[in-house]
Amino acid sequence: MANTNVTATINFIAMLLSIPIIGTGIWLTTKPSSECVKFLQWPVITLGVVVLLVGLLGFIGAFWRMPWMLVVYLIFMFILIILLTVLIVFVFLITEKGHGHSVPNRVYREYSLDDFSGWLRHRVQSSSRWNHIRNCLSSSTTCSRLNQRFTFAQDFFNFPISPLESGCCKPPTECGYTFVNPTYWISPINQGADFDCLLWNNDQTQLCYSCNSCKAGLLENLKIDWRVADIVLLVTLVALIWVYIVGCSAFRKAQTEDLFGRYKQGYT
Repeated sequence: MANTNVTATINFIAMLLSIPIIGTGIWLTTKPSSECVKFLQWPVITLGVVVLLVGLLGFIGAFWRMPWMLVVYLIFMFILIILLTVLIVFVFLITEKGHGHSVPNRVYREYSLDDFSGWLRHRVQSSSRWNHIRNCLSSSTTCSRLNQRFTFAQDFFNFPISPLESGCCKPPTECGYTFVNPTYWISPINQGADFDCLLWNNDQTQLCYSCNSCKAGLLENLKIDWRVADIVLLVTLVALIWVYIVGCSAFRKAQTEDLFGRYKQGYT
């Protein structure tokens, strides 16, 4: 009976561990970069919901002493642990590259698309996919908010704006544009320095949304958010593995006690 209670408690903890997984997915949906790029948050949320349901299955099986249900729980939880491990390793590998480069007399950094992993670059290099992302970015307030925060050039240059803002809301520094406001720049002195220099447009619906620097800034924002999410998922995975090991041990002891009880009853 004691081991049955332990198993039920452990499975209840497994249910609770679905909360940080689901919460991580929901948190990702609230980030500016994730509003326009949706290819990690929903798998994370789905995985968290499945962990919750499997944990509930194990809790019911332990509470009502249904061994077959506990066996199903252990099998599916093992599969989920493997899937979560694969997801964590995958996110770590694709976000390993891309750190940006410093710019003279600027606090913020600028980013190159070539610095990122091939998998991430592929997510934004497709014309049809980027058109959707670009339209989403241009309709957001990501860049317009900069005009409300900064009036003077030096204040803007001395502020660590986000990678997304750095890549999409202004032209690359090497183009030599003159600051009027954060999203309006004039008189370039070196337009041949980068093809993005030619793509810059002061039209507030265009800006540098077609630039490679914008794609790189978006990927850097995603990378930062995903790295945070990866740490949360890793901690949850360690806790889930511990819960699984303890649950397996409690299940085996409960089965042994049950078998011994039946043997004792038959003997007497």
